This record gives sequence, C-alpha cells and structure tokens, in this order.
Amino acid sequence: MSAITRWWWIRHAPVTGAQGRVYGQMDMDCDTSDTPIYDGLAALLPREAVWVTSNLSRTTRTAEAILARRPDPAPDLCPQPELAEQSFGDWQGRHRDELVAERGEQWNRFWLAPAHEAPPGGESFADLIDRVGVAVERLSRDYAGQDVVAVTHGGTIRAALARALLLDPERALSFVVDNCALTRIDHIAPPAESPDGTPPAWRVALVNHVPRA
Repeated sequence: MSAITRWWWIRHAPVTGAQGRVYGQMDMDCDTSDTPIYDGLAALLPREAVWVTSNLSRTTRTAEAILARRPDPAPDLCPQPELAEQSFGDWQGRHRDELVAERGEQWNRFWLAPAHEAPPGGESFADLIDRVGVAVERLSRDYAGQDVVAVTHGGTIRAALARALLLDPERALSFVVDNCALTRIDHIAPPAESPDGTPPAWRVALVNHVPRA
C-alpha cells in the first residue's frame, strides 16, 4: 500500500518595508494583523501535523500567528533552509520598476526574469525547482503518511507545484500564490513492490485558497 503524505503549503504574511522592491531571500518583517485569515487557516489545518518553515523570519512569524489561533499546544517549527525563496542575488533590494526599465524585453510577464535565467549572484527559478524538489522528496520520506504544514514563499510553492505536475518552469511561473493562501498537494509514494526508480505520484487538492473564519 502506498504512503500518502499530505502537504499543506502556506505563503507567508505580507512583508513590510519592501515598497515595491525585490526582497527574495532578504529577511523582511511581515504584517500578521489580519486575524480572520489566521482563524480560517487554524480551522482548516490538521491538528496532528509536522510544521516546517524556511529559514526566513517572515515564515516563522506567519506560522506562529496561525498556531496562536488554536487552543491546543503549538508544535515545534522545523526550519528548512532549502525551502527559502528564490535568491535574486544582486537584484535584491532594487525596485521592480527600475529592473523592468533597465532590462527592457528581458523580463518574464509573470515574474522578474525568464525561468532559466539566474540574476547576477542569484539562482534561476529552474534552480529553485530543483532545490525545493530535493527537499520535498526528503521530507516526504522522513514524514511518510503524515500531514506536513509548510509555511514558506510564493516562489517555493510554485516550485513545489512545478515538481508535482512536471511542469515546464516557465509555465509554473503563471500560478498565482497570494499571501497567506493555502495550497494542498499529496505525495503518493510508489508501492513497495514497484520496480526501483518508480517515481511518486502527486495529487493536487487545492491551489491559492485564502480562508477566512
């Protein structure tokens, strides 16, 4: 029988102080004052789950805001640096409008650059898919058959969807992932009797749902 690991992906709360700038892996603060969203998430998320975040504080603050709305004791948060947002290297801290004007037609209509282009000193979205994919497979083995709540980033969640659906990286950039939105995908491990190298299956249950109590 196949182990099904249920992934509950949540994008962090809106950042503060960005003012239209590219922040990527900068450790920005976030605004967790919209309590109805956290009430809604707290009501939807499973009680018995492993909670992971990235290594950036906006994800831990968002996770803590959700857990504060639940009556039961909060589980430990397990930071996973591999689930951090895409690194935009030298572009981090620069204004988006400045980059678009500077780059002319060399920008992606949904994001800052084509999916295979790495900013100077950074990584491409395709690189992010590879990084997130390795972490998801590892965590799906470590927590096989369990619920995993992953409070991370918009790029990270797009990367997880790209990996699950075997999407071309450029197409995966078209997913909308709002702040505090919930995306649910299930990792279905191959049966024990499957030939070596059989890949897992994936099931997508929900994308970009913003709940409110």
